[in-house]
Amino acid sequence: MEPIQVTVNGRVRDAGGAGPHASLLDWLRGQGLTGAKEGCAEGECGACAVLVARPNGPDGATWTAVNACLPPALAFDGQEIVTAEGLGTAPGACAVEDLHPVQREMAERGGSQCGYCTPGFVCAMAAEYYRPGRSRAEASTPEETGTAATGEEHAADHEVGPNGFDLHALSGNLCRCTGYRPIRDAAYALDAPEQTDPLARRRHAPAPAPRHTRLSADAGEFVRPGSLEELFDELDQHPDAVLVAGATDAGVDRNIRHTRPRLVLAIDRLAPLRTLHTSAESIELGAALTLSEIESALHGRVPLLSALFPQFASRLIRNAATLGGNLGTASPIGDAAPVLLALDASLVLASRDGEREVPLAEYFTGYRTSVREPGEIIRAVRIPLPLAGATAFHKIAKRRFDDISSVAVAVAARIEAGTVEDVRIGLGGVAATPVRALATEDALRGRPWVYETAVEAAAVMAGEGTPLDDHRASARYRTAMLEQSLLRFFAQTQQADSLEVSR
Repeated sequence: MEPIQVTVNGRVRDAGGAGPHASLLDWLRGQGLTGAKEGCAEGECGACAVLVARPNGPDGATWTAVNACLPPALAFDGQEIVTAEGLGTAPGACAVEDLHPVQREMAERGGSQCGYCTPGFVCAMAAEYYRPGRSRAEASTPEETGTAATGEEHAADHEVGPNGFDLHALSGNLCRCTGYRPIRDAAYALDAPEQTDPLARRRHAPAPAPRHTRLSADAGEFVRPGSLEELFDELDQHPDAVLVAGATDAGVDRNIRHTRPRLVLAIDRLAPLRTLHTSAESIELGAALTLSEIESALHGRVPLLSALFPQFASRLIRNAATLGGNLGTASPIGDAAPVLLALDASLVLASRDGEREVPLAEYFTGYRTSVREPGEIIRAVRIPLPLAGATAFHKIAKRRFDDISSVAVAVAARIEAGTVEDVRIGLGGVAATPVRALATEDALRGRPWVYETAVEAAAVMAGEGTPLDDHRASARYRTAMLEQSLLRFFAQTQQADSLEVSR
């Protein structure tokens, strides 16, 4: 077995002493790289952000910003990381000319005050600075392109600067004292990287391949299997092992609930879980693809997923989170489940005995339980084609971005000649599991798509699920939001129809 090593800021460091439960953040700080901070330990504040070299096709790499507080340090065996200390041409220097362009703009435009959040902002901003294809041509608004934003497009808002910088790259970073205008000004002042920039040049070589990693300690064991066969061997021997891809949920359990499983199995780089296949019948998404990878690969082909992505946590989280992880926990408030229910998706479950396909509507059996059997994993999510023509995703939460849903509603309808020919509605946050709004679907199917139908069906929708009172919302509020969501969907479809006629 090769020694466990991580390349940080161009220097290879021994990570064999990290331990199976040490986060990347704790290990980095233990190495003396204390720029990254722990603010929330849940992936919400971004103070811990660092850059990781991820694949961009077989021959290139892209600098991707992730939260360091969540993933295990051992998950980065053989990988390349850049922290805020490694961005400048002379790390540790104070002269402005020694700073990285992102650092310089943040300093000159007053984007830093107490400085606690600044290293995380700098790393997230640097990932967007180096994003392939970022250019001034991207700096457009709906008004400039002659199109009108629909109800689904409000989440993105086209907040792109004159230099092509997408402000949503910073959606996972919080600042408590400076205010966001100078940070935005710094982002919009960035030009293209110089050709001599070493981090820009690094993008033209392949990203590091995953390594077969195994470390045993008194506290437990960490294993990155080299194949599905090895993964199934481990699961046979340790059925209670915790599977980790992006660790956006498991990392919170470790940090907040102090869970310490005896065995952690890293499956994020297993090739059979990272496929994306499209046929005339379906789109198949590998369970270990990150949401950002899926978003980039689909190019808006599935509008309902395009509506979900900007509202799913933050860019930092989406750069690590996976559909397999979001569904594997069987959480009643995971935002992906309502969308995939509306898309009539199914899960491909794999084990040593082969594969089986289970409709997502039949997958959940109770609170955080599912039909998945011991030794079985989610290999892929399969979305049937063709897609419904009218779709919407409504997320009701206390914050617009980076928050847990009080209610999540996804609708996919096929409306032809003014009649609802078919419809599927997925709901999250209103029952012990994500559910289909079957009674509402029955109230709509075959009916004329007019205001009276929408009002009647909305009244049915208000009774779907078993809304509860908790710290996020009252049962009465959730009921009202279900009803209003269907009326909102009706208004959006009418707006879209009017726009189409005007064209």
